[in-house]
Amino acid sequence: MSHETSHEMSDTPVRDKPHVVLVTGPSGAGRRTAIHALEDMGYEAIDNLPLSLLPRLLAVPEGGGDTPIRPMALGVDPRNRDFSTEAIIDAVDQLCARGDRHVQLLFVDCRSEVLLRRFSETRRRHPLAPAESAQIGIARELDLLRAVRTRADILIDTSELSPQELRAELEQWVGPSDAGRLAVSVHSFSYKRGLPRGVDMVFDCRFLKNPYWVPGLRGLDGRTPDVARFVQDDVRSVQFLAHLKEMLNMLIPAFQAEGKSYLSIALGCTGGQHRSVAMAETLARTLAEEGWPVSIRHREMERRAGADQIS
Repeated sequence: MSHETSHEMSDTPVRDKPHVVLVTGPSGAGRRTAIHALEDMGYEAIDNLPLSLLPRLLAVPEGGGDTPIRPMALGVDPRNRDFSTEAIIDAVDQLCARGDRHVQLLFVDCRSEVLLRRFSETRRRHPLAPAESAQIGIARELDLLRAVRTRADILIDTSELSPQELRAELEQWVGPSDAGRLAVSVHSFSYKRGLPRGVDMVFDCRFLKNPYWVPGLRGLDGRTPDVARFVQDDVRSVQFLAHLKEMLNMLIPAFQAEGKSYLSIALGCTGGQHRSVAMAETLARTLAEEGWPVSIRHREMERRAGADQIS
């Protein structure tokens, strides 16, 4: 997954401005899922917005007095009749030039071969090639969006993401802050499926005794008390956690002082079911008790749960 972000310079702090996120990207990459996720995060969401209506929409007075102004998430679909590369870039530039809003262009991307697989699995026709193959439509749309992708402030590649993982990425980039506190995300994963993308720190838990080889624990996961106790009974887990806490107690405040908004920590084991899950749960609980905003995600647990198709 690739991320890109840029920051506008202004006399007014960004956090004091109404936030507007324009969301676009190729069909099937997850634009609609992103819009729904932003809506769940408190954004006023409008999908398939014609660009010609954007100035009028943002010219309408919002709030009043002490009424908080809600952030806005606006989905821009390449299929709209007034869509063009020049139009969306001009719209973003004009909004940024006004200086009264914090504007970000979010591009939800995906590799072409994954897009083709998604269209094949759902048997949908590509909107830009209704009478031709999906492959032609994908190539046509990616070419149309090339300049928009380059202009994007935030780029998220969903090629290997579930809908839950996409939501987590959005929370990291545009989610509400907690009074300026650095937010920590703790992940568990399986080395068999490769390293998680976009994490800041990775720690290997495969040196710990493996509950997988205990028949009564094999079918459980690290969130259950029996597995958690088994992992904690390994004296090395206590030592490892103590050293990890000591290091993070030094690093997290330092990262926050440097302006970092979030820190992503991943713990892995062979299957991503027992040791890494138990250690991630313990670490997340410890950091939360120390007052840091913490979220926890178990990649393999989510995959086993059977995520819906991103659309």
